[in-house]
Amino acid sequence: MRKSTKKSLYGLRQASRQWYAKPSQSLCSRGYTHSLNDYSLFFKRTAASSVFIVVYANDIILTGNDIAEITALKSFLDAEFKIKDLGHLNYFLGIEGLYHSSWVLLHQRRFISDLLTEFKCSDVSPVVCPLALSTKLHSEAGDVLPRPDTYRSFIGKLNFLTHTRLDLFFAVQHLSQFLKTPRVPHMEAALYVLRYLKGTPDIGVFLNNSSNLSLHGYCDSDLAACPDTRKYVTGLCVSFGGSLISWKSKKQQVVSLSSAEAEYKALSKFGAELSWLARLFSDLGMPLSAPIPVICDSMAAIHIAKNPVFHERTKHIELDGHFIRTKLADGLISLSHIHTASQPADVFTKSLADVYNPLKARTFHATTLNIWPIYAII
Repeated sequence: MRKSTKKSLYGLRQASRQWYAKPSQSLCSRGYTHSLNDYSLFFKRTAASSVFIVVYANDIILTGNDIAEITALKSFLDAEFKIKDLGHLNYFLGIEGLYHSSWVLLHQRRFISDLLTEFKCSDVSPVVCPLALSTKLHSEAGDVLPRPDTYRSFIGKLNFLTHTRLDLFFAVQHLSQFLKTPRVPHMEAALYVLRYLKGTPDIGVFLNNSSNLSLHGYCDSDLAACPDTRKYVTGLCVSFGGSLISWKSKKQQVVSLSSAEAEYKALSKFGAELSWLARLFSDLGMPLSAPIPVICDSMAAIHIAKNPVFHERTKHIELDGHFIRTKLADGLISLSHIHTASQPADVFTKSLADVYNPLKARTFHATTLNIWPIYAII
């Protein structure tokens, strides 16, 4: 007779799926709705209350304006999983929170300190930008690293920092292109980022409870600066209530024939991002008022998006590239122009050394829908 055994889920390929299935079933049985726009989000809303729960592996964040339901849900989860209530959220997955009556500051100072210690950079001299102005990285320049897994792990940790450090996003995106065969110059550039973190450990994401619930976004593209692929980089950021809540820096998949085409493709990707955000906000009980202003510094891209007539400059663009036209016609967004020197998304398409002017600095913030008490559970 075969003896039955119990095995741990940790380390198994299906661990995340198996763990997720049980909490999902339990929460749905209690009347919570599973968001189709973010599979980690569950919510329960009535006319008088709203409660949201976010599940990441075996870590849970719980928030809402119904204290009675939150207390009852904690008891229910404890009966199901034997949870540990950590109280008010101060530290979660490497992200720390500082609270005020009208704002929350999310930062990763402890994570940065551990990273500096791990790579023996606690005593290095700080620098003012994540990438040096003279940095020109190539995929095949320099000696191959003897231990490429160290570089890959390092970049993974830097990538985790971009959850609260938007100033690192372009640098990390650029360094992530060399994960296949990392070389000595790539590692040196990555360690240069640590010198920047040494001097800026307190930067984070500022969340406020402003009554301004307007959403708008900025979109930009660089000038094919990658010497290996000649592909453009899309940079975008979304502002809610006058503060940033989302940002991205990503290399485009194909080579564009002009800067106008690259800007147009960036707009299309941005349209998809705003469509998802609109659905997610609806799950949170806050449908957005349309149209959502989208601000771009390319008049050519704006004209192409607003002009449905087929012409020579767009005959080679695939259907997905014209996605922005659909959203414009549906009334989800509106397009307007901004001068390049005032473009906030510029910080996601090139190094900070190329963006910032000593006489003119830009500051970014982010905001929340409302400041409710947030709890962490493991």
